[in-house]
Amino acid sequence: MDLNYTAEEQAFAAEVRAWVRANLPAETRHAVEHHKRLRKEQYVDWQRRLADHGWGAPSWPTQFGGPGWTPVQKHIFDEVLSEEHAPQPLPFGLNMIGPVIMAFGSKAQQDHYLPRILTQEDWWCQGFSEPGSGSDLASLRSKAVLDGDQWVINGQKTWTTLAQHANIIFVLARTDFQAKPQKGISMFLVDMALPGVTVRPIITVDGEHEVNEVFFDDVRIPKDCIVGEPGQGWTYAKFLLSHERTGIARIGRSKAELRRLKHIAATETVDGVPLIDTSGFREKVAGLEIELMALELTNLRMLAAEKHGQAPGAEANMLKIKGSEIQQTLTELMMEAVGPYALPFDPQAREQGWNGEPIGPDYAAPLAPDYFNYRKVTIYGGSNEIQRNILAKAHLGL
Repeated sequence: MDLNYTAEEQAFAAEVRAWVRANLPAETRHAVEHHKRLRKEQYVDWQRRLADHGWGAPSWPTQFGGPGWTPVQKHIFDEVLSEEHAPQPLPFGLNMIGPVIMAFGSKAQQDHYLPRILTQEDWWCQGFSEPGSGSDLASLRSKAVLDGDQWVINGQKTWTTLAQHANIIFVLARTDFQAKPQKGISMFLVDMALPGVTVRPIITVDGEHEVNEVFFDDVRIPKDCIVGEPGQGWTYAKFLLSHERTGIARIGRSKAELRRLKHIAATETVDGVPLIDTSGFREKVAGLEIELMALELTNLRMLAAEKHGQAPGAEANMLKIKGSEIQQTLTELMMEAVGPYALPFDPQAREQGWNGEPIGPDYAAPLAPDYFNYRKVTIYGGSNEIQRNILAKAHLGL
C-alpha cells in the first residue's frame, strides 16, 4: 500500500479546500472552530450548499446522487472539512439510513427519501436504544403489530440524538414474538408528526440538550413504511451499524483537535516554560499523536481493501474502539493543560455571539462540557466492551 497521496489526490484536496474556504459562512466557521453551539439552520444551510455542488453525500454511488469518489477521496474530503472548521455532516440520514434504503428499501422509498436526505429536507434520528436495551439491542421491547394496511407501534426509545429537530425516525420494533430475539425484529420509517409520537428532552451532565426520549403510543403508519422484509431488521441494523462504527472514529476531527491541543499547550506555561516543552506533557501528546497516526493507517488499509471490493471487517470494530478512546484522551489532555480554568463552565459561553466575561482564556470555556460529553463515545454505537467481545469471538475464537 502506497501511503503517499498521488498528484491527482493532492489536486483534489486543494480543490476541496478552495471551495470550502469560498463557500463556508464565516459565522459557521467561527462557531465550529471555537466549539460554539450550531443552530439547526446552520447545519441545513451547509448540507444544502454541499448538495448543490454535488458533494452532499460523499459515500453514495452516483446513481443515488453521490459524487462517485474513491475511498481515498472520501477520506481526504473528511480531513479537509475538519481542517477548515466546517460542520461535520450529520450521519443519521447520510451514513446510516441512507445506505440501508439503497440496499434494502423499495424503489418508492429510494425515490422519495434519498433526494430529501441529500438536501436535509428530512432531518433523521435513530430509534434503536431503549431503557434496558442498549448494547444488548436484541432484547428491545418496542413492538409493531400489523392491523389491516397499517402497522401500530408501541414502545419507548432513549438517547435519541437531536430528535428535537427531527421530522422522521428509523425505528427497530419487534414484529414476531415467537422467533428468537434477533429474528423477530423489523425496521420502520416513522413520521414524527404522527399522533402518538412524543419527544422528551434528556439534559446531559454537560448541561446540553442533545439527546431525548421518544415514546410511541398506538402510532399508526402505512404498511409500506417497513424497510425490506418483516423480521429482517436485525440484519439491516448490523449493516447500518457497520457504517456508523467506521464513522465514529472521526480521524479528521481528531487531527484538528490535536492541533488545538498543541496550540493550548504552547500557550499555557509552567514556571514560565510552555507546557508543550515540559517533558511529561510533551510525552503524553507525542504518545497520543502516535496512536492517532496508527489509527489513520488502519483506516487507510481498510480504504485500500474497500477499493478492491472488500467489505469492512474487524477494522470497523477496531476503528470504533481506538477512535473513541483517542477522542476522550484529547479532551482529558486539554483539561489538564488549562488546569483550574477548565473546571467552571457557563453554558451561555457556548452560545454564538456571547460576549460575557470569560473565566480564564477564551479556549477554556468549552473544555469541561466537551470532556463530560465525550464520556459517551466509548458507549454509543455499541460499547467498546461489546466491540472487544465481537473481535475476540470472530477473530480469536474465544
